Amino acid sequence: MKKFHNLSFFLFILALLLAGCKEKLPVKDDLSGISYGLVTQDSSFFTFPRDLKGHVVVVGLIFTHCPDICPLITNNMERIQEEAKKEGLPGVSFVSISFDPLRDKPSVLKEYAEVREIDTKNWIFLTGRQGEIDSLKKQLHYVAIAGDTTYSSSGEPSYFFVHTDRITLMDKEGRVRQEYKGSSLNPADVIKDIKALEN
Repeated sequence: MKKFHNLSFFLFILALLLAGCKEKLPVKDDLSGISYGLVTQDSSFFTFPRDLKGHVVVVGLIFTHCPDICPLITNNMERIQEEAKKEGLPGVSFVSISFDPLRDKPSVLKEYAEVREIDTKNWIFLTGRQGEIDSLKKQLHYVAIAGDTTYSSSGEPSYFFVHTDRITLMDKEGRVRQEYKGSSLNPADVIKDIKALEN
């Protein structure tokens, strides 16, 4: 009887541990059935997240005129990319999506990547119609509020955004599984979560 009791207790603890592991990265949002028609830095049409199915995806929303948070988000994504290479995680893709399509045309995004010497083998930059971008932001619960606009002598608009500071981790099916403070995360934490989704 005592052995049976011990076995039952052991099985109960094992079930709890397995349940805990399963729930470690719960689904926060599901984009798997939603398609956003966007454009890459090379002016190619891209359906997000459908075209990344089968990849674990690290996503950052940015705008290229950002003076503070966005460069930190981009830098941290580069650090995650480097760690993923070192860890031999080839199935990871990186995506930067501009929420300022008025100024962030594909050529601007391409230059942004080139200036920062970003390895674009598994990293794409996306922009698109304002309506698509706004719908995607809403789906990801992402806020970006534009400040006042000023204009240069040539008529170029100048403005900044107050926006959410976040990097998002999506699984191979296009579901949001984890979110991090984009400007100050620890890349090792993201790598650990990527490994959990790779298995």
